[in-house]
Amino acid sequence: MSQDRVTAVYLVETAYTLERAATCIAGEQSTGTFTSVPGETLTLKDLYGAKIENIEPLEEVNAPSLPGAKTPPNHDGRYRRGRVTVSFPLHNFGPSIPNLMSAVAGNLFELQELSGLRLLDLELPDAFTARYPGPKFGTCGTRKLTGVYDRPILGTIVKPSIGLTTDELSTLVGKLARAGMDFIKDDELNANPPCAPLADKVKAVMEAVERAADATGKKLMYAFNITGDYDELQRNHDLVVKAGGTCVMVSILSIGLSGLAFLNQFSEVPIHGHRNQWGMLTRSPLLGIEFTAYQKLCRLAGADQLHVNGLNSKFYESNESVVRSIKACTSPLFGGYSSLPVVSSAQWAGTAPATYAATETVDVMHLAGGGMLAHPDGPAAGFESMKLGWEAAVQGIPLDTYAAQHPILQRAIEKYGKGEG
Repeated sequence: MSQDRVTAVYLVETAYTLERAATCIAGEQSTGTFTSVPGETLTLKDLYGAKIENIEPLEEVNAPSLPGAKTPPNHDGRYRRGRVTVSFPLHNFGPSIPNLMSAVAGNLFELQELSGLRLLDLELPDAFTARYPGPKFGTCGTRKLTGVYDRPILGTIVKPSIGLTTDELSTLVGKLARAGMDFIKDDELNANPPCAPLADKVKAVMEAVERAADATGKKLMYAFNITGDYDELQRNHDLVVKAGGTCVMVSILSIGLSGLAFLNQFSEVPIHGHRNQWGMLTRSPLLGIEFTAYQKLCRLAGADQLHVNGLNSKFYESNESVVRSIKACTSPLFGGYSSLPVVSSAQWAGTAPATYAATETVDVMHLAGGGMLAHPDGPAAGFESMKLGWEAAVQGIPLDTYAAQHPILQRAIEKYGKGEG
């Protein structure tokens, strides 16, 4: 890829020719508009215009995917789909994520010539690395802080999501930490609400974590949800670090990619990137952005840990899409920029075999809320069942077979349903 251009790949649907649709995208997002204007010289277009690099025709359909699309005169009733690659001069916006997004995902989603558009992938030049150093901890740093190697980092989410008093939360965290849990995170619904101020939560949780560490020799990683306005991010981060915390969490779409990059400038602990609200950007197959592209921006901005959904989850996303997301996060970016995929949503020991079979990696964080906390023998047994599920997966032993020698795993199967093995 040229080091002075950004390349974007789109899935396009149009009632016009793919060539016309590609021309509209390139013009609208660089030097053009709906009509020629004075000053739009050939020299200017050559220097600042986006270029169509490739058009790959795909299937045709007989109905538009999105409302508001117009059709040409004497339209044949067919809507053409294709994969269109467009490149943009870096000097149009520089190594700036906010301005990059205005170019590659700006007004083009509203063009009437398009009845469907999805940003599939991005290729960024090395100039972005000077501006955005990426994750400070990533997979290796998270493993070092948790002391967990050669298996997934296993953890849970505080449930009920909101409503626990600080005393109740402290008791729960202490119990889970003494059970050997690697990791716990706040729910995305619970950051700094008036009913449970972050300062009180940090104090109560870290006291429980430290007491458990004194007893067990293992310090649990707790991801405190510090999501807030810009002026709150550093204050909230510093509150966690001063108390001895080892992880902060933000809802990336709430604070924006710029907020994430801002936090990464001063963060002294891993940043757990939650992707709640993601569905509104991606659920329609002919609208929005593919996670393959989005995760590159999150890693660039500094997400050390990044949610990818989970196999057989409670959400709409297909297992194939989840696997693509995990593999995308573990693919090299600028020779590094490691971000640990966080697998969650309706997870339990029985989802480990399918996850490992599809990804062939243990470099994931595997979180289970009810899948640990609601185990018939308690949270400690839920945690142990998750470890056993992964042991069976890595060793290639059917889950039911492994459960015959491990009653805790068998009880999980009886509680949550037949396993994957």
